Amino acid sequence: MGKTQIEATQPTTTQSSNFKTGAQAVMQSLVEQGVSTIFGYPGGAIMPTYDALFDYRDQLKHILVRHEQGAGHAAQGYARMLNKAGVCLVTSGPGATNLITPIADAMLDSTPLVCIVGQVKANLLGTDAFQECDVIGMSMPITKWNYQIVDPNEIPEIIAKAFYIAETGRPGPVLIEITRSAQAEMMSIPFKYQKCESIISYKPRLEPKEEHVEAAAKLINGAKRPYILAGHGVLISQAENELKEFVEKTGIPVATTLLGMSAMDADHPLFVGWPGMHGNYGANVLTNSCDVLIAIGMRFDDRITGDLSTYAKQAKVVHIEVDPSEIDKNVKADAPVVGDAKAALKALLPLVKKADHTEWRAEFKKYDDEEYEKITKKDLYHEGNQIKMGEAVALLSDKTKGEAVVVTDVGQHQMITNRYYRFKKHNSIVTSGGAGTMGFALPASFGAKVAVPEREVIAVIGDGGFQMTLQELGTIAQSGLPVKIIILNNNFLGMVRQWQSMFFDNRYSFVELQNPDFITIAKGFGIEGHTVSDRNNLGESLDTLLNSKKPYLLEIICEKEENVFPMVPAGACVTKVMLE
Repeated sequence: MGKTQIEATQPTTTQSSNFKTGAQAVMQSLVEQGVSTIFGYPGGAIMPTYDALFDYRDQLKHILVRHEQGAGHAAQGYARMLNKAGVCLVTSGPGATNLITPIADAMLDSTPLVCIVGQVKANLLGTDAFQECDVIGMSMPITKWNYQIVDPNEIPEIIAKAFYIAETGRPGPVLIEITRSAQAEMMSIPFKYQKCESIISYKPRLEPKEEHVEAAAKLINGAKRPYILAGHGVLISQAENELKEFVEKTGIPVATTLLGMSAMDADHPLFVGWPGMHGNYGANVLTNSCDVLIAIGMRFDDRITGDLSTYAKQAKVVHIEVDPSEIDKNVKADAPVVGDAKAALKALLPLVKKADHTEWRAEFKKYDDEEYEKITKKDLYHEGNQIKMGEAVALLSDKTKGEAVVVTDVGQHQMITNRYYRFKKHNSIVTSGGAGTMGFALPASFGAKVAVPEREVIAVIGDGGFQMTLQELGTIAQSGLPVKIIILNNNFLGMVRQWQSMFFDNRYSFVELQNPDFITIAKGFGIEGHTVSDRNNLGESLDTLLNSKKPYLLEIICEKEENVFPMVPAGACVTKVMLE
């Protein structure tokens, strides 16, 4: 998107009348924007900016990752904890293309990133020069905005816009590509940085329209069997307290999406779990029994809805969502409310009536009891010495009192963690939802720990996903930050194996792993760890992990062919829940 398409109004702030190189302008702009941490990896086309960074070491903390993908995922973990943009700095060509996966992940999961990438000199653009790639073209479908800078005078304005676009409305990633010549050249005008506060062509609605809120309240007040689905938008807008007040006033049962977990205390009497492919029995089935479905900050993705032709057809739908493109995209809304989740809930609170819905809530309890007997009890209280994933996560939850930041990778362990970790503290789950990126958790857990060093951060990872980004153990070791890492190891690509078992006649096609000695690898990086395989030693092993003042890796050898239930088969109706 060129600068003629985005015109900023006159915002506020700052200063500095001296002349700078483009690279110095990048650094000074980040400082004045309030950035404190950069995740990056240097290279030829970004070298002038790294040279400028040398003089800003006291103001900007740079963390050297081991792979550019690690920079992106670490910045995501950082952004998710602080609700502000994470910053990546990488070179051109493969450096930039290695960021494509985390950028796509951030776009789907509404995570704000500002990615600054190098490019060849302006006179070499389009010549297939060394390490030249069309990163603007590649990233256009997976960014909120991207921009190529060839004139150093543009740098302060474009960086200011980048942060504004990344962080406002529905958050997401932005990419700025700066040619090597623009980094090296002097600005021809004095440096001046102004934080962007509005853009003429980009005006996200945060405050909902009064008439839309009133229409939503009318449906809610008339409901006999209302049901709330709270998504990631509740955490992004920091509306957890408003959600709690809303459900306690209305007495409406509430489930959260995968990314919305921790928006409600897991032990709250109105919390009924989470819907989706491996979500709770009642949370899925009763979607097709409610009379009013209230979706807050979620996008009705296919893992939640299953077969759209059968999804909640009996219900009137209230959809609260900051991104208007999500309204009516998958599920038709009878009362759409476009706006920030926090603002919308505040507007709704005085309009909704005090209610109870005791009989309706009791229906969820019936399904919970059946799920407990058929699934939960077997996962947590089985016989023998083999460790099940569920009992490992449940014991971790008990030992951390549900207050840790839990960062999961993608696969069976991700679903099990959401089933059995009882989140007691807000904003405590970091996971890859929309993209389902294996390799996400290790760098993301490190980024989360950088953001909130005072909190316990625990990565829960499968043996397959761990091997995709295990080089970031070097980043963790060099930092010394006490990230705690758990590998739930079943020597399989577990989720794929489960599908092959259930839907492909047990034809295990290339899913069994010959794994390395993870503990020896960790020790090679300078990180201590150990393996546990006997469930009698599981508690002691978790204590060792949690009591460590340094990074620590615990490998838990789990039952090899364990399946995760409940399960709604892909594309099936949400009532077609498999319990075994």
